[in-house]
Amino acid sequence: MEDFGPILLWILAAVVVIFVISIIVQAIRIVPQSEAFIIERLGKYHRTLYGGPHLIFPIIDRARSRVDLREQVVSFPPQQVITEDNLSVAVDVVVYFRVTDPRAATYEIANYLGAVEQLSITTLRNVVGGLNLEEALVSRDVINGKLSATLDEATGQWGIKVGRVELKAIDPPASLRDAMEKQMRAERDRRAAILSAEGHKQSQILVAEGARQAEILKAEGEKQAAVLRAQGESEAIQNVFGAIHAGMPDEKLLAYQYLQTLPKIAESQSSKLWIVPSELTEALKGIAGGFSRGGAAPTERA
Repeated sequence: MEDFGPILLWILAAVVVIFVISIIVQAIRIVPQSEAFIIERLGKYHRTLYGGPHLIFPIIDRARSRVDLREQVVSFPPQQVITEDNLSVAVDVVVYFRVTDPRAATYEIANYLGAVEQLSITTLRNVVGGLNLEEALVSRDVINGKLSATLDEATGQWGIKVGRVELKAIDPPASLRDAMEKQMRAERDRRAAILSAEGHKQSQILVAEGARQAEILKAEGEKQAAVLRAQGESEAIQNVFGAIHAGMPDEKLLAYQYLQTLPKIAESQSSKLWIVPSELTEALKGIAGGFSRGGAAPTERA
């Protein structure tokens, strides 16, 4: 027995050392940055441990739960919701939230994930049920805002902060989708017809405007040409008149020149009537007299 005494003492010392080491190991808690530990002392909430190393009393303290502090996403199957105009639509929603108070999330609600999901479904039916189908389809931002505000207010007592709520899809019944597609096609056809008519109208306006500008330019050109012709004729008449006066013609020469001009006047298709002035008849008489005197000798009367 005396030989076993020291061995028992060594075994007892080793057990004590192992026990102390295990106590020390259990007393040290290293908490990840993204989590929080709820510590209870003798079954009652004691404190919350956040990221980093911590010391606890292993015998009287224990970790009640580990709470994830990161933002979490709850996505549940599409829900059938009855709108205000009694149409059934399938609404798919995603909720983004995070735990801000680990103590409240642990003691105020048994399962905060399930609670957030069920509360989201109930709130979604209340919000979308107060809108008709057209309002629900075009008011996604309004629905998201109402859902987010309602959920955030309800989950605040659970230590949960709802960041945002997003509508993934709002699907009306198949028959209604077909009718909506036909309506959209008709609307697109109507807009295309309006744009085509507007383009044709603008084209006609541009063509008419171009024709008007062309007529104006043509008239301006004809006007300028007429003015230039008139100016040329005026200058020619002035030159001829000056030349005639410079040559000092007598009445016989003028009558002879007029007689040469008469056939040219008669050739014009627009000349229907022309008048012989009295001066021409007098000149013709003079010419006739001159030819008679030059052609036959005068006879003396008995």
